[in-house]
Amino acid sequence: MSSVRIDDILNRVENIEIDFCRWLNSGSRRKAIRVFFKAVSDLGDGVFWYTLLLFLPYVNGVIGFIQMLHVLVTAVIALLIYKGLKKNLVRERPFIHYATIKQAAPALDRYSFPSGHTLHAFLFSILFSFYLPQIGPLVWLFTILVSLSRVILGLHYVSDVIAGALIGSGLAVISLDLVLP
Repeated sequence: MSSVRIDDILNRVENIEIDFCRWLNSGSRRKAIRVFFKAVSDLGDGVFWYTLLLFLPYVNGVIGFIQMLHVLVTAVIALLIYKGLKKNLVRERPFIHYATIKQAAPALDRYSFPSGHTLHAFLFSILFSFYLPQIGPLVWLFTILVSLSRVILGLHYVSDVIAGALIGSGLAVISLDLVLP
């Protein structure tokens, strides 16, 4: 396959992604949708996850403190990886690059790749589903909403969200593999 054909394929994929981002972002023009997904995004910035951490010792007793430490250490490692990627990959947010994508919530920084909200949502959902399986459906529903919110609010491309999901999932699985007998 020639490089021209590969470039054509990549351009088509990019155009499909941008069209999908525009379509999702168009929902933010409705106030109810914008307010809802901004609230979800704000909760996904850590409030929801760190509140849930307090339930580990409450539900699982002394072992819950060890589980809480495991989740916290994994989250810090994820944060360091996320910050390193953002600093080095410097992909502009979609609302910066495309005038047709509207920023519907404040961005935490200038760059979009990968989605840190999504990365952490997947990481926490896997770990909480393992340690507190009774809340699995709740955390996964919230994770889906957080992931959608990032594109709907014009803050991320779909590929940023997919990358965040893959990185967060990978880190969670690796961390479980390292701490479990």
